Amino acid sequence: MGKKPEPKAERKPTDQEDVRASKLEELRKAGVDVFPSRVSRTHSVHEAATLFAGWSKEELEEKNVRVEIPGRILSVRRMGRATFFHLSDGRTRLQAYLREDVVGPELYERFFLTDIGDILSVKGTLFKTKTGELTVKAETVAFLAKCLHPLPEKWHGLQDVELRFRKRYLDLIMNPEVGEVFRLRSALVSAIRRFFDERGFLEVETPMMHPIPGGALARPFKTFHNALGLELYLRIAPELYLKRLVVGGLERVYEINRNFRNEGLSSEHNPEFTMLEFYQAYADHHDMMDLTEELITRLARELLGAEDIRYGGEALSLKRPWARVKFLEAVAAHSGLEPALLKDPKAVVRRAEELAPEKKAVTYGKALDVLFDKFVKPKLIQPTFVLNHPREISPLAKGSPGKPEEAERFELVMAGMEIANAFSELTDPREQRLRFEQQAGDRERGDEETHVLDLDYVTALEYGLPPTGGEGVGIDRLAMLFADRPSIREVILFPLLRPKA
Repeated sequence: MGKKPEPKAERKPTDQEDVRASKLEELRKAGVDVFPSRVSRTHSVHEAATLFAGWSKEELEEKNVRVEIPGRILSVRRMGRATFFHLSDGRTRLQAYLREDVVGPELYERFFLTDIGDILSVKGTLFKTKTGELTVKAETVAFLAKCLHPLPEKWHGLQDVELRFRKRYLDLIMNPEVGEVFRLRSALVSAIRRFFDERGFLEVETPMMHPIPGGALARPFKTFHNALGLELYLRIAPELYLKRLVVGGLERVYEINRNFRNEGLSSEHNPEFTMLEFYQAYADHHDMMDLTEELITRLARELLGAEDIRYGGEALSLKRPWARVKFLEAVAAHSGLEPALLKDPKAVVRRAEELAPEKKAVTYGKALDVLFDKFVKPKLIQPTFVLNHPREISPLAKGSPGKPEEAERFELVMAGMEIANAFSELTDPREQRLRFEQQAGDRERGDEETHVLDLDYVTALEYGLPPTGGEGVGIDRLAMLFADRPSIREVILFPLLRPKA
């Protein structure tokens, strides 16, 4: 067991924080409700800026556009008896203009108790300054919340990437483009739902706590249910539950699900992540490839307006059809190993153990997968379907006709990342049990990422699973591609981070 972190001593307030706290007390003594329970508004900052930015100075004067807009103060410029300040809603900025002869001496003086970061409501009329900037001429200003800590400087305080992820709220306040990433992600998920709903798929929910971990080759997180006295595992994949539903007659199902895998962190990996998984009866992995091309190209057209995207400086063309290459041919072409060595299991295993010493119970199939991850995947930039992985590392997939050592499976790789993984699902209960038993043997030899024998799932197959195509698509990685972000932590609002000392 790791040592529990010691509780932190409470931090002493800084001089700036003391000043802000004293201003709060002064406002309270003056009878100001600094944290009211509700506020009326006519527009958000973004709505006002979007609706009226194109209006001329004369149009605004003629229409006498009255607004009541809340927002956070991000800048203040005082000029004697007049003050300009900018409000933000985390997306757009809007200027406000405060004059003592309009709001009165008392309210004008009280405004000096504000700080950068405070949230205010401004009521007044819209006009344009001599420079053409849309501005609210304030008739009254009301406090909505006091910011008790100074905001970080734009170009200094938020250079610390860790600070951005640990305090995402500050990241969103200071960097409007970050909010746009998550709006894009939300739109991505909504568009995925529309795509599958239109095709007759049923969205379902399956358990997140499993008595037996399964559905993917990964090490699970463990938990414990006190009332039942039962050890449980956080879901590593919903696959086995979704296929039970297909057995039950729900021929097309999908789930946008959170998965948990007890693995390392990287630019492409977070222990808690989001997947789309879908299953279609009377289909195979070729049908899944066609559906995947259709899905991702449609998402690009809807959300980005084109079938070409840019990621990390590279242009990716999503125009169909996408490249298709066989797994072993790709490894032979990019691994640098002589073809004769690739056919020598012992040589391949030795090479994989050199490249990935953390791997346990490395077999020939798993060693080939290590070579694929190290040498092939980083070189596949354009959308590419990699077909026919070793059956040994595909325990839930059907074997290829005429080549039982290979699986009817593909991985979709884009920009050097695995985006999707799909099978023609194994439907023979006897063979599935044998595969699970083989995996159990690997587990006894130290490989914690293998499947456990799930007899209930085997029983479900004995009732008859029709020919089925199934696929998982990484939502986080798809969001990385669409938002052009180099790290998965950029597209997860609260990624897992090591605790600070």
